[in-house]
Amino acid sequence: MIHWLDLLIEGDSHPRRFDGPASLRPYLLRVERLSEEAADELMESGHVAPPLARREYSLRPLAMAALE
Repeated sequence: MIHWLDLLIEGDSHPRRFDGPASLRPYLLRVERLSEEAADELMESGHVAPPLARREYSLRPLAMAALE
């Protein structure tokens, strides 16, 4: 079973959806250019904001009911 994650980014009303931490982490490092520390904080706590990151980021698991 895939545990989908939605990445919410400050200033963007459209979440980005990932099929798990393995696909999310490279995106955070390469595309969003987060530091390793900021990416770790986001993945562990579900939230990171300045001064650790340039913008505010939040993660939320996608409820399976939303896919049905």
